[in-house]
Amino acid sequence: MTDLELYEEMVRLTRKGEPYTLATVVAASGSSPRKAGAKMLVRGDGSSIGSVGGGRVESETIEAAIRALASGEATTLEFVLTEEHGFACGGNMSVFVEPQGRRPLLVMFGAGHVGRAVTRLAHQCGFRVVVVDERPECASQELLPGADEVHCSPVTDAFERLKLLPNSYVVIATTGHLHDFDAVRGCLASEAGFIGLLGSRRKREVLLQTLCDDGFDQASRARVITPVGIEIGAQTPEEIAVSIVAQLIKLRREG
Repeated sequence: MTDLELYEEMVRLTRKGEPYTLATVVAASGSSPRKAGAKMLVRGDGSSIGSVGGGRVESETIEAAIRALASGEATTLEFVLTEEHGFACGGNMSVFVEPQGRRPLLVMFGAGHVGRAVTRLAHQCGFRVVVVDERPECASQELLPGADEVHCSPVTDAFERLKLLPNSYVVIATTGHLHDFDAVRGCLASEAGFIGLLGSRRKREVLLQTLCDDGFDQASRARVITPVGIEIGAQTPEEIAVSIVAQLIKLRREG
């Protein structure tokens, strides 16, 4: 296994939004199995590529890597490789274990001016962005360079391919009320943690009444944040994107 293969796997997992842990030997002395700079990537299922030394060093590093993925916090492991500590080779090693690739998912319904601006900015701020729009002239990778995935399909069909979890974010800005409300209904049937709808306060009143008529209870209706974005007096698509992504960042940082 070459370093290039390890780096390619890092890129592949990051693009898919799959978290992993990178373990790096940061210090070594004496008769240690690997020297500073040696790396190992540990996936979420505990499989790995690369090596930091084999044996107990490697098994304990993998265990620490899995814990780091769960906690989201980096740690440094210190190994004293002497017989009294259960090792035979002698020497010392320090291994830095750091979770990587943990990009929150943002599903953007709508690839119009605001959708494109949100996609671009959210990508730059560390979100994994999936865009859904049924218009072929809008749902293209060329127009959405920040999108990790682009689905050209009706809103109602997209939910078959989306996996919305409590740590997922959704922003809805389609071409009209009917599509917007279909997206809201689909999101309410999922575990999505944040459902934001672009629109006016009048649109909010119509939506909430529609959901009430559809039988959605108060707790479900309260899951929909509309108008989405923090109040900054935004007018242009780019300014609106700033207000929306700022709201997402605030929620992400607050856990």
